Amino acid sequence: MTKLARYLEHTLLKPEATVDDIINLCTEAKEHSLGGVCVNPCYVALARHLLAGTGVKVVTVAGFPLGATFAEVKELEAMMAAENHADEIDMVMNLAAFKTGDYQAVEAEIRRVVAAGAPCAVKVIIEACLLSDEEKIKACRLIIAAGAKFVKTSTGFAKSGATASDVRLLKKECAGTGVGVKAAGGIRDAAAVREMLEAGADRIGTSAGARIAMEDV
Repeated sequence: MTKLARYLEHTLLKPEATVDDIINLCTEAKEHSLGGVCVNPCYVALARHLLAGTGVKVVTVAGFPLGATFAEVKELEAMMAAENHADEIDMVMNLAAFKTGDYQAVEAEIRRVVAAGAPCAVKVIIEACLLSDEEKIKACRLIIAAGAKFVKTSTGFAKSGATASDVRLLKKECAGTGVGVKAAGGIRDAAAVREMLEAGADRIGTSAGARIAMEDV
């Protein structure tokens, strides 16, 4: 295992990803002892089968990539992820409700997903590039209050991804709460991973996990 491998969640969330693509993703994760793989919900059972006994976590998503579906849909996705033996769930926060100022609804939705997905740890994607610093801080407070385990910077589908400055801000706000920070979006090499870790990231989401592990020698 390389120094960076354990932080990396090897990610493939493209809508056209095939079974063979997921098999390759999981094979690479095993070969390089990566921290996890992140796959769409329909591939959770396959990834669990392929990675059984390896220590590589299976991560999936809920409300991805927009976060604008019904709370009940995210709740069902979380429940089914847990039933298919995912380890963690990355849910997209309802950005529309958040931007509207309906913070009660945002927190309530996160609580529902946390409860439905138990015992999976839940990460909440805030799409940081669409938020002001004040909004990022508010989002962290809602996530902490709702019982999620991580705040995640980005889906990778928006106009930009993770930045070191965002990671520092989120880490500072979550310090001492037990909530970690996952940096994701646009992280494609070992130098970028190190920058995010130095800024305070606890996890890294990247589609280049295997390449980064090979680069980190």
